[in-house]
Parts: sequence; C-alpha cells; structure tokens
Amino acid sequence: MFKSIFEYKEKNKPLNQIDESVLSYILKFINPFHENTRILDTATIFNIETISKPVENLINLRKINYFDDLNRLFYVTNEKLYNSGYFIGCAETYEQRKKHIYGRFPMFTRMPAYFLDFVLNRIIPKLAITKKINIRWLRTRNNAISKSEVFGRLYSIGFEIRDSREINNLLYFVAKKVKGPLTVGTYQMGLLYKMKRVGKNGKKIKVYKIRTMNPYSEYLQGYLYDMHNLKEGGKFKNDFRITSWGKFLRKYWLDELPMLFNVLKGDLKIVGVRPLSKHYFDLYPDEVKKLRIKNKPGLVPPYYADMPKSLEEIVESEKKYLLEYEKSKFKTDVKYFFKAFYNIIFKKARSS
Repeated sequence: MFKSIFEYKEKNKPLNQIDESVLSYILKFINPFHENTRILDTATIFNIETISKPVENLINLRKINYFDDLNRLFYVTNEKLYNSGYFIGCAETYEQRKKHIYGRFPMFTRMPAYFLDFVLNRIIPKLAITKKINIRWLRTRNNAISKSEVFGRLYSIGFEIRDSREINNLLYFVAKKVKGPLTVGTYQMGLLYKMKRVGKNGKKIKVYKIRTMNPYSEYLQGYLYDMHNLKEGGKFKNDFRITSWGKFLRKYWLDELPMLFNVLKGDLKIVGVRPLSKHYFDLYPDEVKKLRIKNKPGLVPPYYADMPKSLEEIVESEKKYLLEYEKSKFKTDVKYFFKAFYNIIFKKARSS
C-alpha cells in the first residue's frame, strides 16, 4: 500500500486529474492502483467496450450526464466487471445543475438560463418525438438527471448502491455488481404512466397514474426501505424520488385521477385496500395477503377512515376492513367511504 494520496497520483497518471477529496472518497472502498482496476475519463461507451478482460473495479471520472444512453452505459459496465465488482462514477443532479447555473449567471439572467437548460437538457432528451431527432444545435449532450434516476437505472441493470456523497457539486456513487447484466425493456418516461400492481387473485394489473416521482424510482423501493424504513402512514422517510410538483399533486390526489379509468375497466372498485407493488405486498403477513387477493383493490383505502400511523397499524386496519367486507360488502364500503370523506374534508387527511 502507498503511504499517501500523493504517491497514488504519482504512480497512476489518470489519478492526476482527481481532486484529493474525490480520491480520498474512492480509497474508502477500493484500491485504485490495484492491477485489476480500470480508471477511465471518457464519455464514450466504446472505450468501455474495448476492455478485453473482466476487471475487479471500474472508475469513470467523466460525469454520466454526457452519455445519451445510460442503460447501455451501465449494461456494458456491468458486463466488464467480475461479480461483486465495484463501479464508481459521478453525476450532476438537478439540484446541483441549478446551483451551478445560479452561481454562474448574474441575478436577472439566472431564471431564463435555468429555464433554457431545463428545456434542452431535461425535457427534450426524454420526449419520444425529440430524443430520436439527432440535431446538434438542439441537443447540448449534457443531460440533466435526478439522483433517483441514476440510482434506479443502476439497480435495474444489476447493481446496488453501497454509498454516495456530494463532492465539488457532483454526486459520486459507489455501485456493486450483484447480478446481471440485466436488460431493461422500453421504459415509460411520460407524465401519465402505468404501474404494475397486485390485483384480485394475485393477478398483476396495470394501474394508471400521473407521474409524481422521477423515472426509474420504482427500482429503489428496496433501497429506500433498507436505508430509511417507513414513516407514519407507511410512506418512506426522506423519499428523494418525489418531484416538487409531485408533492403538490399527491397532496390533492390529482395524481390518482387516472385511476378512475381502472375503476371503469373493472380492475379496481371505489372503496378497498390500495393496489400494492410486489415489494410492498411481500411485507404483509400471509394471512392478510390471502384476504387481500380475494377482492379487488380500491381507490379510497381504509387508511383514510382509520388513519393508522405505522405499517403494522396499516396492516391491522386493512385486515379489519377485509374481514368486515366479507360479512357485508355494501354496508362496509358505504361506512368506510363516508368515514374517509369526513376525515379528508374536516380533519384534512392528506396523502404525501
């Protein structure tokens, strides 16, 4: 082992470009001078594809915002690593981009500059009609991206996040290869999207909703549960996946209006337990799972009638509702509907 960061830099030329705070961070996880560690400073996937043999660790010093196809980048990187190998990279997140622009431009030009960047580097790369148009003057090849999208894409390909830190206004991440490389199919990037949920008889249904989270956020449910657990009401603490406008939409249930289409389709009913993702569903005890899949999920859940504060209380609330529903379907739904209506209107019960 070398005695100092200076010796690392002297022995490995690519490391000469790294700020000492970044190098100190890398050294906490891997030895960058190890013979089976590759260090790159590239925005071209081809330079990763040309690595002939699998490596233990791969570091890319160039921020991933410069890559047009992040899934391909992460797929190839995964392919070039041994199992349990580490990939260390960096990205400029939405918040960091805004901070950078506001610090660079005079006061009266900050908002217009940020809006222009928002359109060119956040909206255009994600719209189906514009991302297929290869016009140099339309694209700056410095795509804006959220922290949750970076992490979600990594998880979707077969990595797991071991650590992350903001250094010099960039997000550095340490990702470990746990499987894969996995192929992600066509991903929904639009405002309206379909969520896979567990329906009646355990059948997978697609529930329509207005997007309130950044893309690829659904891949991070396990990560958030391990890192932050749940807060009152069964939601995640410190859920960085939710957008600013998403918080507003959730507060007034505007994001759930498209679910009325699921009611018309027959996948949901008006009152009933919420349709859950497989991750959430697997957190429930077997007894409640069996009760849940006997009936259709609902748009207005027992949560708004009983106002439970923890996952355990939510489970008990739903169990109580389901057992009552088995005895008297219509009477139970009417009772819960008006109780929920009262709590929402007079006690200001809100989603988050």
